[in-house]
Amino acid sequence: MRASFICLITMYVLASCATAAERPNVIFILADDLGYGDLGCYGQTKILTPNLDRMAAEGMRFTQFYAGSTVCAPSRSVLMTGQHLGHTTVRGNAGKNNLEAQTLRDEDVTAAEVLKSAGYSTGLIGKWGLGEVGSAGHPNRQGFDEYFGFLNQHHAHNHYPGFLWRNSERVALPNVVAGATPDGVDFGDGYSTKRVQFAGDLFASEAASFIERHGQGERPFFLYLALTVPHANNERSRALGDGQEVPDYGPYADLDWTPQNKGQAAMITRMDQ
Repeated sequence: MRASFICLITMYVLASCATAAERPNVIFILADDLGYGDLGCYGQTKILTPNLDRMAAEGMRFTQFYAGSTVCAPSRSVLMTGQHLGHTTVRGNAGKNNLEAQTLRDEDVTAAEVLKSAGYSTGLIGKWGLGEVGSAGHPNRQGFDEYFGFLNQHHAHNHYPGFLWRNSERVALPNVVAGATPDGVDFGDGYSTKRVQFAGDLFASEAASFIERHGQGERPFFLYLALTVPHANNERSRALGDGQEVPDYGPYADLDWTPQNKGQAAMITRMDQ
């Protein structure tokens, strides 16, 4: 993860000496709980990932690119700040009762802030997990001009949430979440009893819109697309035994696999599409 931030810093140094037209647009895609062995370009043969495989064939594969931690919040903090766990203050998943411990501070410098200072338009779509509305860690206070998605990592387990955030405004969705309060303060049981809108599909549409709006502008753009697939909905797994939420099983529907394996594979292939 540290190497990734060094690459961004290098781009900033180069960008400071170049015209806007020479500055590359940057799209960083993060898949939640995806292992490198889940992609065809790294050797697996059971799950279809033709688009990512083609990107790897036409570009390059990183074989020593490590996550900053084994769990969510500190890993994302390492990615955003370029600091290892001995320096970043976010050192574990703190849970819903201690969000401050996994919230970025005003003095933290993120990759988005560095690129914004170099003239980039910056956007984040998907899962953040490093600061709620009103905190110093909110994406709009950490270098992102635009934000859409999940602020809270517990909220992000549900692929059919009752709402998402656009900057600091709650966007209601037609899904119905078991036990959730109408104001969205309580995420309820963490899974939906009425599943209408899949969050991953919304993130794909938002990403396409961001690229279209900023791709023809004078300023280069940085898009951090932090997908929530193929992370299981842990709460639904505990309650119903299957947290691999996806609209359909796609090409795996008729295979002699467990529902969980079909769902996991379908999430990865849907992400690839």
